[in-house]
Amino acid sequence: MWLFNSSIGKKFIMALTGICLVLFVTFHVLMNAVAICWPGAYNAVCQFLGANWYALIASAGLAFLALVHIIDAVVLTIQNRKARGNDRYAVNARPKSVEWSSQNMLVLGIVVVAFLGVHLVQFWARMQAQEVMGSLYSYEGVEIPAAAGTLFLQIAFQNWWTPVIYIIGFIALWFHMNHGFWSMWQSCGLDNQVWLPRWKKIACWWVSIVIALFTIQAVVFSVRANQNYYLTNADLQAQYQEMLNEHFESISSEITSEMKSIQIEAQQIQRSNDFSGQIRMQELQQRFMELQGELEKLYGEHNDNVINLMNLASTEQEPEESSLPASVIPADAEALPEEVTE
Repeated sequence: MWLFNSSIGKKFIMALTGICLVLFVTFHVLMNAVAICWPGAYNAVCQFLGANWYALIASAGLAFLALVHIIDAVVLTIQNRKARGNDRYAVNARPKSVEWSSQNMLVLGIVVVAFLGVHLVQFWARMQAQEVMGSLYSYEGVEIPAAAGTLFLQIAFQNWWTPVIYIIGFIALWFHMNHGFWSMWQSCGLDNQVWLPRWKKIACWWVSIVIALFTIQAVVFSVRANQNYYLTNADLQAQYQEMLNEHFESISSEITSEMKSIQIEAQQIQRSNDFSGQIRMQELQQRFMELQGELEKLYGEHNDNVINLMNLASTEQEPEESSLPASVIPADAEALPEEVTE
């Protein structure tokens, strides 16, 4: 099939995947703008996306597009070098009509992929990947809720080297996207003398605005992280605690459900007045007490984690202890009825 076997077909695939990646990068910079203007809303968006099926499908699709783009780029580069053979060494000077970025797209792409790897480790691996595995990312002994995007901004950008790596990555991304943006339209056939100069101008403006915003955002994130803004802001602290409470409810729901089932069975035995059920009643009472202990242990760990999270910032004010949500333990699950246990 020409789409996969011919050089033109591969360039067309590069163009299509490139369009999708450019749109995603644009969406990403808008998401970052939300994190700067409305940090609480940014966390709400992170919570909305999370590890839901639509977010997982989007992540898988994006990874597939990036992989196809990278593989196609490597294959085209190898094919071009084989086709040119030794002729590529015959001329040392670069023709004026050929841009520097055009001759170094593979190198720029490698730098971008390396930067992407750092970014994925700092965010995706600690957020969506942890949520998929049903766990929380642990930082200095504190479990961080996956939806607390601003906390992961704090962890990443409090390091001096993070903005340095990001800005280097942004520079490479500017060259790569600027050339790729207009050349993908050329690959799609829109390369006449009227539209090609227009696409080059659009590419330059679009990519420059996106990269400039990314750079400003990295600086703002770094300044706020070093001021512990994401740790000390009262609204964000309340949001973190609510996320941890929700996580506690989800992991304790199985225990409370079993406790309710035990109560129902105990009440049925009590109503039956069957003396042969006394042994079963003892078993239920023992299991009920075990579950109470597990629930109390979970709550203690949850409460300690909330306090430790609040203490990550060196503040003089003592954080208030977390209160167990009333909906976690059923009102009638504190103990089995005395009549049953006699």
